[in-house]
Amino acid sequence: MAKLHAFTVHYVKKSRNHRWRCSDATFWCVDEHLCNQWTQALKELLEMQITEHANHAKDNLFEVNIYKYDGVVCVGGDGMFSEVMHGLIGRMQKDSGIDQNNPKASLVQCNIRIGIIPAGSTDCICYSTVGISDPVTSALHIIVGDCQPLDVSSVHHNNTFLKYSVSLLGYGFYGDILKDSEKKRWMGPMRYDYSGFKTFLSHHYYEGTIAYQPAKRTHGSPRDKESCRTGCYICKQSEKQLAEQSKEHGLKHEEGEEEWKVIKGKFLAINAVSMSCACPRSPKGLSPAAHLADGSADLILVRKCSRFDFLRYLVRHTNQDDQFDFPFVDVYRVKCFQFTSKLSEDNESNVMDIGKKRFGQFCRDHPACCCNIVNSTWNCDGETLDSSAVEVRVHCQLMKLFARGIEEDCKDEAAHSQSSIEQLL
Repeated sequence: MAKLHAFTVHYVKKSRNHRWRCSDATFWCVDEHLCNQWTQALKELLEMQITEHANHAKDNLFEVNIYKYDGVVCVGGDGMFSEVMHGLIGRMQKDSGIDQNNPKASLVQCNIRIGIIPAGSTDCICYSTVGISDPVTSALHIIVGDCQPLDVSSVHHNNTFLKYSVSLLGYGFYGDILKDSEKKRWMGPMRYDYSGFKTFLSHHYYEGTIAYQPAKRTHGSPRDKESCRTGCYICKQSEKQLAEQSKEHGLKHEEGEEEWKVIKGKFLAINAVSMSCACPRSPKGLSPAAHLADGSADLILVRKCSRFDFLRYLVRHTNQDDQFDFPFVDVYRVKCFQFTSKLSEDNESNVMDIGKKRFGQFCRDHPACCCNIVNSTWNCDGETLDSSAVEVRVHCQLMKLFARGIEEDCKDEAAHSQSSIEQLL
């Protein structure tokens, strides 16, 4: 009887509450050489580089031959994911001769998927694209080769590229929390609670001007109840429109024809999200109806209000109430926007000397005031950006994940199917 050789392949089975679990199957082969070829090929696919310092993964992705890989897998939090994303997107633009410093450049899509196995403090990106921060589930999505397109926003200042963002771009409240928490890393994850409470009590507001272009070609709105789920109809429609635009006249021409809306005011928070930004503490996220791949971001403006009203707004992120149902909260679905703080506008108008004298006199008369804090910081996916004047543009489905979006719970499948049929009709 011939000697048999074997190798085992693990596959996945769905479990409850978005969890996946694995099983295995053993393959037997009488040819030892063929069996070794298969196992060696699998081992090579599992090889990975371990990062040793900040931007190590990003730097490596600019050097290696990325085109022989189907994807890049990282273990970590949102920061690790961001580093890999910047490396892949940056490499694609470099190889294609695209100038990332040009805010109006049409970026080249990255077809090399990113897989993220959650091991961070928040894991917002994983939670918002899978429905749970579970390492086993994420690993199994990677193994079976799932693919989920994802919108990416580029952030520029004075024709200089700053960062890419896929989740939260926040000025004011969330920017102040991040800036304060960076000084308290010794506290561990508790630093976010401490800095959040401290920032809430300070109740700083910031004055500035926002200009945006509405995302007219996208379906739905931030106020509807249509959440982004696996096989999302809205995202698929955007994919079709993206293909049509590339054939016809391109995104740049389309943007030149549309009108900019301008809003001036005093804001406690300015948030732009390309996904729901859901997490265990906020299961609905900052914008429950935001879509992963529709070519838009939801721009949320929280105007100056009382501390009590702001608390009511924050609490609604943890329950089922409409968090946009306040007179001091506005939300818009946009494809690009610009923000300039009042201080930056004053600088451009050469009135800073007058402002400094006015602020200085007020501080002498009121020693306890905090008016020396005249600008906030941008929170860009958990990293700080100090430029108060930025230009942000959404790039539809610029990259892909080893994921398939959040799957429907069994109790929601019937309602979702009915909704999808109604949309098709």
